[in-house]
Amino acid sequence: MQTPEIKQNTDKLINFVATKFENNELDNESLLELFKVMGKYLNLQTIQSYADENKMSYQGVKVGRKIETIFGVKFVIEND
Repeated sequence: MQTPEIKQNTDKLINFVATKFENNELDNESLLELFKVMGKYLNLQTIQSYADENKMSYQGVKVGRKIETIFGVKFVIEND
């Protein structure tokens, strides 16, 4: 669960990026770069990529790992 401070910072960050994009101070390339950097922080991988890299089965990856669906694709988030 997020602390109130983290929730507040999350809201501020989302609003900052949205405002900058809406004011044409960020473009699609900027958002794509932000997405890539955040993906690295999250160690974001598709389930299959994670399974291949860690010599696991697809089903084995799904047990005990954080799985999030983004744009219809399931990703493993493992950055601990």
